[in-house]
Amino acid sequence: MNDQHDHGALGDAEYAEFMELAAEEGFDLEDVEGAIEEAGHGPLPVLAVVGRPNVGKSTLVNRIIGRREAVVEDKPGVTRDRVTYEAEWAGRRFKVVDTGGWEQDVLGIDAAVAAQAEYAIETADAVVFVVDAKVGATDSDEAVVKLLRRAGKPVVLCANKVDGLSGESDAASLWSLGLGLPHPVSSLHGRGTGDMLDAVLDALPEAPAQTFGNAPLGGPRRIALIGRPNVGKSSLLNKVAKEDRVVVNELAGTTRDPVDELIQLGGVTWKFVDTAGIRKKVHLQQGADYYASLRTAAAVEKAEVAVILIDSTETISVQDQRIITMAVEAGRAIVIAYNKWDELDEERRYYLEREIETEMQQVSWAPRVNVSALTGRHMEKLVPAIETALAGWETRVPTGRLNAFLGEVVAAHPHPIRGGKQPRILFGTQAGSKPPRFVLFASGFLEHGYRRFIERRLREEFGFEGTPIHISVRVREKRGAQYKKKK
Repeated sequence: MNDQHDHGALGDAEYAEFMELAAEEGFDLEDVEGAIEEAGHGPLPVLAVVGRPNVGKSTLVNRIIGRREAVVEDKPGVTRDRVTYEAEWAGRRFKVVDTGGWEQDVLGIDAAVAAQAEYAIETADAVVFVVDAKVGATDSDEAVVKLLRRAGKPVVLCANKVDGLSGESDAASLWSLGLGLPHPVSSLHGRGTGDMLDAVLDALPEAPAQTFGNAPLGGPRRIALIGRPNVGKSSLLNKVAKEDRVVVNELAGTTRDPVDELIQLGGVTWKFVDTAGIRKKVHLQQGADYYASLRTAAAVEKAEVAVILIDSTETISVQDQRIITMAVEAGRAIVIAYNKWDELDEERRYYLEREIETEMQQVSWAPRVNVSALTGRHMEKLVPAIETALAGWETRVPTGRLNAFLGEVVAAHPHPIRGGKQPRILFGTQAGSKPPRFVLFASGFLEHGYRRFIERRLREEFGFEGTPIHISVRVREKRGAQYKKKK
């Protein structure tokens, strides 16, 4: 690791000083180096596994990740939600997205396949397209091929269910798809998966340095407007644009596709994305709602800030909280906009404040604006809130200052004693930003309650308003174990 890029957010001098400290505390330096690199790079590259139902996608995913986690059953549609796993091959780490689980009777199987593939392709860096070599290419496979060509993403063609030499000719027939070499694989028995994964590594980019999602750096900042149907996302976009850019209707669900709009606000150009309302869990949806939710999730992945709209005239719902969780897990800066504020009476305001105290604890750090998209009330507060959230999202704490702070916190509030031992935070570093990512090195396991306490104190000391914080902990091995490892 010679250049600064590989040190996460640490400069060369800071990195050298940090590694010296790690050596003094008896940490394995390779482990420390790996922890910083892991936390400091941007998101791991994403590999989407797509294909028709029952071609063996989940079995292949289990083979790639090396354990049986994806649910497998010999009937189509077992995978319902898209699930992401971490995998490693030849020393390189990446994420694998198992797609599938569409309802076959939603709008016909071709439409369902296309919707899943569209989402997966849009958010992935490379795609493994799984085809059943015994069945051969079907019309549904051809529909996905068209999407893949349009997207221009690297594709590795997996001819699955080739259990022996007799199946090689079946695999060869898939050259007709025009996606290059079909890799004959038996995901059930592992045959050919190594060669296929070598091709996957050639297709995947290296893990990027500080970036967000899959969106390119530079250009206007991307703001996704998200929330339940009919909370006023399109009205808000029209109000900030000062013209009717998107259709607004009292009927919930007017917006189906994310709508990108370049808007000048406060002397700055922003890219606002109006998204479809998310009604409920994706796998419980039907028809156009199902596809709209997929596209909304993709829009959040590519945004920098999620402005989450909540209808202040209605009780804060489980679905509101689910949408917030989606944005937090995506690592986006967050602003909470309570819309329709002009319609509240005193009683509703009282109960809303109580709901916010109890139901919105998970994002108590997010800037809040009380707005009316209809009348324009307090719309001027939206951009300052977005700028605050972005500033928190990009904040970087120097390692020296962070360790002085950690020393004070640990001295004043040590970890509780468990089993006769008292684990201590020895030192730490901020390995990345967008969102802020910290690695703490400790003498023993830190309980979740103590980690939450550390996060709370980090926010009190350094701000981080409007951004999730990721904290990972590395525990020092016992000296004896370390000695055996070196031998």
